[in-house]
Amino acid sequence: MTAITLRPMRWWDIEPVMDLELRLFPEDAWSRGMYWSELAEAHPGGTRHYTVAAAPDGTVVGYAGLMTVGVEGDVQTIAVDDRIQGRGLGAALLTDLVEESAARGCTELLLEVRVDNLRAQRLYERFGFRPVGVRRGYYQPANVDALVMRLDHPPHDAKDPKNG
Repeated sequence: MTAITLRPMRWWDIEPVMDLELRLFPEDAWSRGMYWSELAEAHPGGTRHYTVAAAPDGTVVGYAGLMTVGVEGDVQTIAVDDRIQGRGLGAALLTDLVEESAARGCTELLLEVRVDNLRAQRLYERFGFRPVGVRRGYYQPANVDALVMRLDHPPHDAKDPKNG
């Protein structure tokens, strides 16, 4: 995975992201319009942060997105090309989102994950996310429930030992 780099998502990444999105999430894929809307808020001072993982040849092999409003963050999406899953790229993308949410002063980070996606749930648990609820029928049209998970960040100034 060392040759894969993370960088901010740009408009020209939407098509390769959509290729992955449709392959990985055929039943509940986001639309191009949704990604355009998300990227419109991914600017300095905006409420969104999107990252892509690119192979050395520039191929997009993963992506992740974050929304922050005040002290609350929400993992919007995270995906890794199924041909390279299990090599730490999901953890790298999640680390990016966790660090960005902390840098933006979030005290909590939430996410929804399919109840049948145990691999992703294990990843989130390794990062300290804990189940806090269930959203019934969240993933449509398959009508699959979502497990809601939360990671609590310490208050922003609590990280500075001079303020502790």
